[in-house]
Amino acid sequence: MFNLKEMLLPLMLALCIMYPLAFSVSEDILLINYHIHIINDLPLEPPTNVPSLNLHCKSKDKDLGERAMFQHQDYAWDSKINLFRTTLFFCNARWRNKKQRYFEAFKATRDEDRCLDYHFSCIWSVRYDGIYFSSDNYTWTMQYPW
Repeated sequence: MFNLKEMLLPLMLALCIMYPLAFSVSEDILLINYHIHIINDLPLEPPTNVPSLNLHCKSKDKDLGERAMFQHQDYAWDSKINLFRTTLFFCNARWRNKKQRYFEAFKATRDEDRCLDYHFSCIWSVRYDGIYFSSDNYTWTMQYPW
């Protein structure tokens, strides 16, 4: 058979070397509360008393529910990044049955750095031609066309 000590020693050595590399995220990043905002910036169309956007967001573990949104309304929530950096929230945006799009509203590996600048916020704007992202509420880039 084999000696347990001979097997455990290399395994422990490998874990000590690989552990910092596997979790190359600072401890502080796990404590940050990220703010995710999705704003309905679709044009106002008749009938104006009917919400123009339906938005349903969720993660693997948490369903945030569906919201019917009028123009300029904000769908917002907070989230922390888990230890393995696999935190992911995705949304289905539906514009009055005209257009529909799934998109990733928060993905830890993509957003942990880019959302640090403006109060730890990831800001999305749903517009007539697609879904835009901003990390500063000033500069917008289209991330998801309809």
